[in-house]
Formats: sequence, structure tokens, C-alpha cells
Amino acid sequence: MASVKVKFRPSSVNGKEGSIYYQVIHNRAVRQIKTDCRIFESEWNGKTSAVAVPVLASIERKNYLQSVASRIEWDVKRLTAIIALLEKGTQSYTVDDILVKFNRQADGQSLFPFMQGIIGQLKWLNRIRTSETYAATLASFMKFRDGQDILLCEIDGDTMMLYEAWLKANGNCPNTTSFYMRILRAVYNRAVEKELTEQRHPFKHVYTGIDKTVKRAVPLKAVKRIKELDLTLKPHLDYARDMFLFSFYTRGMSFIDMAYLKKSDLKNGILTYRRRKTGQQLTIKWEKCMEEIVTKYKDRSVTQYLLPIITNPFANERVQYRNALYRINTALKEVARLVNISIPLTMYCARHGWASVAKSKNIPLSVISEGMGHDSEETTRIYLASLDTSVVDRANSLILKDL
Repeated sequence: MASVKVKFRPSSVNGKEGSIYYQVIHNRAVRQIKTDCRIFESEWNGKTSAVAVPVLASIERKNYLQSVASRIEWDVKRLTAIIALLEKGTQSYTVDDILVKFNRQADGQSLFPFMQGIIGQLKWLNRIRTSETYAATLASFMKFRDGQDILLCEIDGDTMMLYEAWLKANGNCPNTTSFYMRILRAVYNRAVEKELTEQRHPFKHVYTGIDKTVKRAVPLKAVKRIKELDLTLKPHLDYARDMFLFSFYTRGMSFIDMAYLKKSDLKNGILTYRRRKTGQQLTIKWEKCMEEIVTKYKDRSVTQYLLPIITNPFANERVQYRNALYRINTALKEVARLVNISIPLTMYCARHGWASVAKSKNIPLSVISEGMGHDSEETTRIYLASLDTSVVDRANSLILKDL
């Protein structure tokens, strides 16, 4: 059976990047596949034949090296799949047959490597969250295809309708299905723009809209019960509760912004930060309740960050943030049970809750909008309209009583 090895060729010029290539061996015949992946010798681990990301590298360089590692992993998977397919065949094959199939997929611009390239580009541009949504979509579509790549020119309406049916059969809600479809459509349209395929409108017969979902806000009484809960013997629940309250105290600050709050952002009793979603700068008066939480976890926050969310300066920050959010949201479900809250409690409920309480106290829309960092009052109006249907529900109950 054929084998694939990843190799690094140092540059002949001192101080310049070397190149990555793949060595394919079958029946003692050896061939090489060049790539456009270029890294320094210090960024290559010869023992494991893998990219090594230096601890002191810049964020941009780390993102680039991670994209190179992803590209290598993907190419090796493609080569392995080609070899497995040839092995299953009834006819013998040569090492050149492997290269022909591998290059045909590249030359014909198949979806998987094309989308992987976009993901790598997004990482290079430091659009990490977007790259993750694209990666999740690609993983889903690959699962649907059983790992079998598809040429861009072969993507048609039937393919997308089959994918939509597969998503529904696997328990995905309409919004999730639409989410994947919209990302694939964006990728397909980019391929059309690059004239890699003609526009065949493959998404014409699948759902790409957004269903309105009702966001249930946590009432102020429930927030008080959460705050007064004795969780001394359950530190993981105590931590989750504190992060939830900190978000509520800071006008519903999103978790991503909490994670990246720096100690230097707090000066002279004012917390200043920039929303990662919109880039808008916000300032918050520092209150005693906020200080109590920060002081409580002072010993656990040994990094530049204010809160103990990203705690390891040598590990991937994005992974730490995601893992912390998952653990906290899981713990908040238990917190909700302890205070008899029926809604599925998450960190985002703190944002919903602050907006809802502000509305109930007749705080002007313009003030709520500014406090939440919305771009316009219209955004806030739409947001508040989606928070709760309790008023309508009570009206409906009064009507039904007379039946």
C-alpha cells in the first residue's frame, strides 16, 4: 500500500523560509508534491513531521502557522482517501495515478480544498470566529458526503436539497440548516466571482432565511435569587454564577468581551473596552459588586486579563475561551434548576435580562441602546421586541378565560 510523508526543505538562503512538500511512495517508486506552504526551520518539528508554533510568535504568525498546519492535515487526508479508493479498486495502480487524482481535484477546484483555503485566509485576517463557523460548516458537509470531495462545477440544486434533507433528518432546526446553507452559498458565490465555476443557483430551492426565535429574559427577582444562592460547596457553580452576574452588572457584556478585558482597561473607577463584535468603545462606571467578583478571583487571574477565563498564557486563547463558555453554560443549567428557573440559562441570558429589566423600569430606548453598545436605536427596538412575549401571553390568557 502507498504511503505519504510530510517533508520540510530548508531554504538555501540563510534566514529565509523553507518549503513543505509531500513524499508519496508506492512499489518503491517515489514522487514529490510541492506546496506553496512556506515556514522557517524553527517552525518545523522534524521528529513529528509537523508544524511547530513558537510560544513567542505574534498572533498573526500563530494564525498563519495554524492555517498551514490545517492545510497539511487536509492534503494528507485527501491523499489518504485517494489511496484508499485506489486500493479498493480491482486494477493495480501506480504512484503517478495518485498524483493525477490529487492534482485533478486541485486543478478542477473541488469544494473541500477551496473552502479550506478560505478558512485559512480568514485565520490570516484574524477573523477567528468567522473561520470557526466556516470550519463547522465544512465539517458538516464533509460528513454528509462521507468525506468524498465534490467539484465546484458539480454542485447543483439536487446536491443542496439532499444536504438539507440530511440535516433535517439528523435533528437540525431550520435556523441551523439555514446557517450552513448561507455559508456554503457565500463560498459558492466567491468561486463564481473568481470564475472557477458558472452560476447555477444551487441554493434556489433550499431554505436560507432566519426564523424568529423568542428570547426569554431572566426577571430581576430571578437574578436576585441567583445572587443569593449559597454555592460555597460547589465552586464550579459558584464561578459560573459569578461570571453570569458580572455580565449582568456590566450592562449585559458579552462573554467574548469579558474574556478579553484587560487589567489595564480599568482606570480611575472607569472600565473601558471595545466590543469585539462591532468595534464600538464603551465605558462603564466601576461598581462595588463588580470589584467583589474581580477581587474574589484575583489569585486565579495571573495573566494580563481581568477575569479568570483565559488563564494560561502559553495555551491557545480562543480554545480557552470556548471551553470556559461551554463549562459555564453547562453549570448555569444546574444553577437555574436550584432557583427554579424554567428557561435554559446561559451567559447570553444576562444580556437579555439587563435589557428587559431596563425596559421594565422605563429607561429611555436611547439609554438602553447606548448601554448595550448597539449601532442604532432601531437595533435595540428589534432586540427588545424579541425578548419576551409575556404581555401578549397574559392578554391571550384573559381572552381564553371567557371561553
